[in-house]
Amino acid sequence: MTHTIKVIGGGLAGCEAAWQLAQRGLRVELVEQKPIARTPAQVTDALCELVCSNSFRGAALSNAVGLLKEELRRGGSLVMSCADASAVPAGGALAVDRERFSAEITARIDAHPNITRASAVVTELPDGPAIVATGPLTGDALASALAALVGAEHLAYYDAISPVIAAESINWERVFRASRYDKGGDDAYVNCPLTRDEYAAFVREVVAAKKVEPREFEETRYFEGCLPIEVMAERGADTLRYGPMKPVGLTDPRTGRWPFACVQLRQEDAAASAYNIVGFQTRMTFGEQARVIRMIPGLEAAEFMRFGSVHRNTFVNSPRMLTQALELRAKPGLFLAGQITGVEGYLESAACGFTCAVLLAQRLAQQAFDPPPATTALGALLRHLWTVRKDFQPSNVTWAMVAPMDELPAKKLAKAEKYELFAARALADIAPWIARNAHAR
Repeated sequence: MTHTIKVIGGGLAGCEAAWQLAQRGLRVELVEQKPIARTPAQVTDALCELVCSNSFRGAALSNAVGLLKEELRRGGSLVMSCADASAVPAGGALAVDRERFSAEITARIDAHPNITRASAVVTELPDGPAIVATGPLTGDALASALAALVGAEHLAYYDAISPVIAAESINWERVFRASRYDKGGDDAYVNCPLTRDEYAAFVREVVAAKKVEPREFEETRYFEGCLPIEVMAERGADTLRYGPMKPVGLTDPRTGRWPFACVQLRQEDAAASAYNIVGFQTRMTFGEQARVIRMIPGLEAAEFMRFGSVHRNTFVNSPRMLTQALELRAKPGLFLAGQITGVEGYLESAACGFTCAVLLAQRLAQQAFDPPPATTALGALLRHLWTVRKDFQPSNVTWAMVAPMDELPAKKLAKAEKYELFAARALADIAPWIARNAHAR
């Protein structure tokens, strides 16, 4: 195979796609706009910069995203290998040291003999064979070119980022360490307990705080799985207490009881010098964030290493605009991968890049179209992008996407036991697919 594949975008999907193509003997040019330009959410020039959170979410095989991780590991995923190498304590989840993770990805990409890197701001859709993996913050010019190609089906929505707090600014006498129901060790999370009155006052101020408003011509469409805390608070006084501030499974050692509400902090780096506020995506102005978040017990003197922010996400109506191989119907030879296709989340973006690269390698090797099985997390996520629906929306991987089992044991199973059976089936089914697609032919 003599093709040089252009991959546009140095995020999770782009780097994973470039790596998988290169591992299959193809030459790849990875084009990333940094350091020439950055999106509003980016602060470094590294590849695979994690801007929303340092968490790759649940690790257990009873979670759909946990299964996705394991399938990617077994398939030789660059993102999973680097995530495992830069992991920090996070209870039952996989979280990473952001800087170490990005540095590891960058080093491996730059060392691969089949990958060259170029810095350029891409404003036009390239001719194929090529993959566009420019992510949720695709530049205006490239987004306009894509909109012109796919027409009214081009969509946009908003996402929000959680703040990060300096560890030394936390009042450690007012917080306690614990994982929910003691899963994953006692020290995985730092917990800030709130009384009924403290919670009520906090919710009032979140609702009343000044927010960064979208521009007049932009429609605000949040991803339901990543709502800003003020949007949740506006839905009802107890919404936050049943969401990111839920106290269940967290026993305060000073009282022996669950608090009325609780804010969790997750370690941000290997040195434990910083913590992010779990689930606290926000569009409050920076000044208001500081004022309101310092109402949380233990964070009265919080020093913000990063404030929360709002940014635009861009995606296409994939079921109508893409083939099952993630190729643009309107421009054969050009493929899309990552969040621009309508997957949501770090792992899902990497998985989309992984699958897109494998399917493109099949095409270039003149092999038959061979997608991952519907019984697997990789296959389920791909089929989410195939399924035509009235209102296509971005999604994380879920068990509902995975093909049902024909037979289950006669006895009633706990949810975790049931999904562990799904996972065992998936790992058995993914193995021959990985073997068939491991190398170029």
